[in-house]
Amino acid sequence: MTDAANPTLDLLRTRRSIVARDMGQDGPSAEQLEDILRAGLRVPDHGKLAPWRFIVFEGTARKQFGGVLERAYLASGMPDEDDRRQFERERFLRAGAVVAVVSIVNPESKIPEWEQVLSAGAVCQNMLIAATAHGLAAQWLTEWYAYDDMVNQALRLHENERVAGYLYFGSVVNAPGERVRPDFEDKVSRWRPEI
Repeated sequence: MTDAANPTLDLLRTRRSIVARDMGQDGPSAEQLEDILRAGLRVPDHGKLAPWRFIVFEGTARKQFGGVLERAYLASGMPDEDDRRQFERERFLRAGAVVAVVSIVNPESKIPEWEQVLSAGAVCQNMLIAATAHGLAAQWLTEWYAYDDMVNQALRLHENERVAGYLYFGSVVNAPGERVRPDFEDKVSRWRPEI
């Protein structure tokens, strides 16, 4: 197999998020979701800290947590216009499954905090790639509710925990088009010693 025909490289070169509002309700099967979660465990993890954990929302839990989101949104003082209250209540119903990836920083560890946080980001990316490999729609979101104290209390987050992202997994309704990407030459440089 040549590099050009390598399915892993092809997936990485073409992976594309599908916006949660454009997903179908059919989410991953139990086996697919377990595979996606297990892929999340296979990330770089300096010091073997496993500085992350997952909270899975599926079935009726998506609707029940929507009540938390609605109450938190109203308590936040953000404007309740254009049926935003209903949108927040139904937010997790846009996808068949939602996974909160929680970053856990161990301040006692000799591993720098930044590396622990980056490991949680790598978890999110691995899970997106795994979902795409299963033919699913996937999106990584961190909107207002990832930073809201009331929502985080409902998640029972500890002092050293933060939401790295909410990952939405559903079915592909329409294949996504390509979006503008950064210019390769603008983003890549080669270090050379000063003369």
